Amino acid sequence: MDSPTVPSGIDPTKAHPARRYNYWLGGKDNYAADRASADLVASGFPTVRTAALENRAFMRRAVTYLARERGVDQFLDIGTGLPSAGNVHEIAQSIIPSARVVYVDNDPIVLVHARALLTSSSQGATAYLDADLRDPRKILDHRDLARTLDLDRPVALMLIAVTHFLVDEDDPAGIVATLVDALPSGSFVVMTNATGDYLTPERYAENVEVNKRSGVPFRLRSAAEFAALLGDLEPLPPGICSVVEWRPDLEERAVLPTVEEVSMHCAVARVP
Repeated sequence: MDSPTVPSGIDPTKAHPARRYNYWLGGKDNYAADRASADLVASGFPTVRTAALENRAFMRRAVTYLARERGVDQFLDIGTGLPSAGNVHEIAQSIIPSARVVYVDNDPIVLVHARALLTSSSQGATAYLDADLRDPRKILDHRDLARTLDLDRPVALMLIAVTHFLVDEDDPAGIVATLVDALPSGSFVVMTNATGDYLTPERYAENVEVNKRSGVPFRLRSAAEFAALLGDLEPLPPGICSVVEWRPDLEERAVLPTVEEVSMHCAVARVP
């Protein structure tokens, strides 16, 4: 995707997380800078594509669980990324046709694809907000969010593979708290964040170094640091764990990647 014509608002010389993730998942909506950044990260963490795939598989299981077993029919997905098979609304509406989903991302390419491809069932609704997680009030105050979701009823806040792009100076715990405070009782927070907990000290140091050089701010977090982002929220069983360990569907496949290969914490927590 390196044609002379670049959509307005995009700097093709600067890597973007959504397009880099798209590259790892085998997509074509990325630029040379995205691929170079992704390959640099892969040089220090060769199983990054496995991590991306398992992260998305966890998202699908979590949405299925919340819709089917908890009756959740509203989802706020921040850091949506480029659409690919099995998006949140497709999963939720296959279980609850009237489910409503708001997607949020800050990449113009995601905006174009989302508006074209993220089409709802006739009973439900979807909306896309062009906004950044670093500005949670802009998300919460957006008129299209109010038109699509009823914040007087439970909502599942999806923060999938996005908080690790918040460095400490961004006040990630404060950002998450602002979003959670806007949710009614009975809502849920679904979150994943890359971690170095499963890596050797040498591999951890190498990961930190290549992420610094990748051009995309990135913060590996320990289980304790991940828990701090959730504040007082109590994760549902099995608690904070690797994405491969959260309610794995062992009927679909007998062999799962190791926690070291994926190196991604996750949790599904209920808002009291």
